[in-house]
Amino acid sequence: MRLAKTFETSEPWYRHGWLWFLISIPAVAVVTGLVTLWLAVRTADGLVVDDYYQEGKTIQKTIARTTRAAELGLAAEVTMRADEVSLQLSAADGVALPETLLLTIAHPTRSGMDQALTLRKRDGAYVAPLAPLVSGHWLLQLEDDSRNWRMTTTISVPVSGPVRMVPSAG
Repeated sequence: MRLAKTFETSEPWYRHGWLWFLISIPAVAVVTGLVTLWLAVRTADGLVVDDYYQEGKTIQKTIARTTRAAELGLAAEVTMRADEVSLQLSAADGVALPETLLLTIAHPTRSGMDQALTLRKRDGAYVAPLAPLVSGHWLLQLEDDSRNWRMTTTISVPVSGPVRMVPSAG
């Protein structure tokens, strides 16, 4: 009787597929963690406010400017074309309309896409050149050049027709 057992030679450890599958799970977690760390360090926290008290005072001024626009009886109709924006502004009787207006077109999450336009009177309307806007949700803010009043609204691009702006909180 023979006591010594013969062992079959098995494949080397690195040739087993399940081993690599099990190693890949923590490896993917480490790589994902490093990418997250890199993104956290390299990008700015644009929505964080340093001075909450000052921000609160600014909000009160903003509400007062919106209230002022309502007192003046202001309303606007904005028409956007591919390369130009035009605006019809109306006010209560006896209220003089300014020669220029400031229109801010802001993307809610990407400030690099924002446009600050100065609209000037031309043929009874206020007009300014407009850079193309990508499809999606946009915020409009209209104010006079002395920043005494303001109106805001939201739009979805592409715009199907004129957009009406009236003073409202928000």
